[in-house]
Amino acid sequence: MQANVNSTYTIDVRNINKEFSGKKVVNDVNLQVERGEIFGFLGPNGSGKTTTIRMICGLLTPDSGSGTCLGYDIFSQAEQIKNKIGYMTQRFSLYEDLTVYENLDFVARLYRMDKRRERVEAVIDRLEIGKQRQYQLAGNLSGGWKQRLALGAAIIHEPQLLLLDEPTAGVDPKARREFWDEIYKLSNEGTTSLITTHYMDEAERCHRLAYLAYGQLLASGHIDAVIKNAKIRTWQISGPYLNKLESQLLHVPEVVQIAPFGRALHISIRQDTPESTLFPYQTSDFNWQEIPPSLEDAFIAYVALQQDNFA
Repeated sequence: MQANVNSTYTIDVRNINKEFSGKKVVNDVNLQVERGEIFGFLGPNGSGKTTTIRMICGLLTPDSGSGTCLGYDIFSQAEQIKNKIGYMTQRFSLYEDLTVYENLDFVARLYRMDKRRERVEAVIDRLEIGKQRQYQLAGNLSGGWKQRLALGAAIIHEPQLLLLDEPTAGVDPKARREFWDEIYKLSNEGTTSLITTHYMDEAERCHRLAYLAYGQLLASGHIDAVIKNAKIRTWQISGPYLNKLESQLLHVPEVVQIAPFGRALHISIRQDTPESTLFPYQTSDFNWQEIPPSLEDAFIAYVALQQDNFA
C-alpha cells in the first residue's frame, strides 16, 4: 500500500482512543498538523500526550479511530512511518559509553544509510558539535550537549517529521534558544515538528498549539484562539498584605486561579462571572488592573475547569 502524498497534513488523526487496564488515557483525539509546521502539544503530566505521540508514529496501535502520518495509515503501515520520522525523548536514550561520533554512526547504521561518514560529519557540522567534542564520551557531556547529540541522532536520516517529547527539559536557556533556532531552520526546509513542552515561552514559539488534559483535546489552534477559548478574565493586583487577600480569594468558587507574580497577584475568573462577585475584595488597599490573559493563565484554567468536570 502506497502513502497518500496528496494530503496537506503531515499528521491527520481522527477520533483515536487508547485504554490501559480499563482506563481510557486518550479519548477521541483529533489532530491535524500541516507540512513544515511547528506544532506545540501541551498538557499536564499524565494527560495522554506521550501515548498520543506513540500512536501517531506507529509505536502503539489505537483501540479505535483513524489516521495517517506522512500519508501512511497509522494502523496498517506503522513500519513505513517509523523509517521517516525522528523521535527525541525527554530522557537521554543514546549510549553514554560511546563517543558522540560513535553514537551518530550507530544510528546511521540502524537506518542502513550509505555514506555514513559524510552524513555523520554533516550533522556534527550542522549542530556545531565541533571536531574535538565528537570524540567525547556521551556520558561526559553536559545536558545541553546531550540534547544537541540527541537532536543530531533524530535528524541524521533526514526525516520528514520530528516528534520531540519535552526535548529541552533540564537544559539552560542558552541551549534551549539554540535548539529552537535549529527547529526553525528545519521548518524552513520543510520538516514538520510536533513538540511537547511545559515551558510557556517555548509554546509561544510554535505556529499552532493543542492542549490535552485527562486524555481529551480541550483546545487547538493559533495562540490567540487558544487563549480566547479559555473564556477567562484576568486581573493583576498590587498592594500590601497580598497574602491575606489571596487566602480570601481562594474561597471564591468563581476564581479559576491565583498566582503570585513578583510583588503582585494574578487572578483569573470565568468570563461569564458577574464582576460584582469581586466587589467585596476591590478595596482601596489594593490596585486592581485587568490585563489580557496569558497562555499560562489559559492553560491553568483549562486544567481547573476540566478538574471540575471530573469532580
